[in-house]
Amino acid sequence: MNRREARDRRHRRVRKKVHGTTERPRLAVYKSNKYIYAQIIDDQTGRTLAAASSREPAVSVRTLTVESAAEVGKLLAKRASAANVDEVVFDRGGYPYHGRVKALAEAVREAGVKL
Repeated sequence: MNRREARDRRHRRVRKKVHGTTERPRLAVYKSNKYIYAQIIDDQTGRTLAAASSREPAVSVRTLTVESAAEVGKLLAKRASAANVDEVVFDRGGYPYHGRVKALAEAVREAGVKL
């Protein structure tokens, strides 16, 4: 099993238990080799309520770093509050809660969204 298959397996295992509702949507994280993406999803209706990524012009650091992940988290929290979302369930996407994923989650928390 390679790294991608192992991550997909972990992600499927987590997704069995983690579901976003209308009251508490899911904050999903995805990392590519260059960028980090995050979105807030209502799984009951199948809608994305807010999204942010390090590819956007609003993020000053475009490379995948802890700083860029924190900026994406702040941007996502601002968009979540505009969509009247104040509490989410965190879906780390099979990635370890460490480094960039942790920085994104903490930035969302600091901006006022409850994880």
